[in-house]
Amino acid sequence: MRHFLDFERPIAELDSKIEELRHLSTTGDLNIADEVGRLQIKADRLLRQTYAHLTPWQKVQVARHPERPHARDYICGLLSDFVPLAGDRAFAEDPAVIGGIGRFRGRSVVVLGTEKGGDTEGRIRHNFGMARPEGYRKARRLMRLADRFGLPVLSFVDTPGAYPGIDAEARGQAEAIARAIETALDIRVPFVAAVIGEGGSGGAIALAAGNQVLMLEHAIYSVISPEGCASILWRDAGHAEEAAEALRLTAQDLLRLEIIDRVVPEPLGGAHRVPQEAISRLGDAIAEALKPLLGLDGARLREERRAKFLRMGVRGL
Repeated sequence: MRHFLDFERPIAELDSKIEELRHLSTTGDLNIADEVGRLQIKADRLLRQTYAHLTPWQKVQVARHPERPHARDYICGLLSDFVPLAGDRAFAEDPAVIGGIGRFRGRSVVVLGTEKGGDTEGRIRHNFGMARPEGYRKARRLMRLADRFGLPVLSFVDTPGAYPGIDAEARGQAEAIARAIETALDIRVPFVAAVIGEGGSGGAIALAAGNQVLMLEHAIYSVISPEGCASILWRDAGHAEEAAEALRLTAQDLLRLEIIDRVVPEPLGGAHRVPQEAISRLGDAIAEALKPLLGLDGARLREERRAKFLRMGVRGL
């Protein structure tokens, strides 16, 4: 059964009526195809109108939709001959960060992603996409591997943020994130990052400091979650909707602010409605972003990547 968000209730009611009528038409002699068609047109129109005018808070809900494709779905859908690589060679394996080597449209690449998990068991195993220091150290190791062998890096970012637990802090969470960002800005190979759901704080940018940063239409990317921001500014997480407005966390806002390079359109109603189409669209966008980077030498790739991030915020000074 499809999961509907709160603001989708009118759409859910129409879908329920359509399914009920379809069930009646298969169990009886009633010919109600015309009524089903009329309701389907109405539902499609309502869906289009709703998703054309989503508020930032509604986009947050879509970005967190439990049926939205995760990093593993994009990796499996876009890469062939994928070989996962595990461990940070210092402490442990962190399932919140997945990575390895594979072929993207015939070209060998190193791929990274923050994985939330698709069901309860998976979410617990992957810690809801919140990486510990060993996850960021693994990402750093794989980026260095890509640099050594001249392989482009692709990353799929979907995390509410780095894990804030005491054990993570004790093992150097801030240092691990900083070193991962440093490595991302230092490697001399093409790096294309895609924010596919949530892009939360330093936990996201550690895997998103690329030459090209893409973002799905209904994804979000910000320095802090709306709930965290509300807890700090209003001392009440109930102001999360106001915080979402203030944070400018939507793909459209971030493109205008030149934080990202491209917004990738999602299927009508969000990536969770037609996952394979969303995966294919992102694959095409990654291929387009990667193509011009392949012709640049390592020094220029590194220089342009660093300059890109140094420019952020300068316009307002």
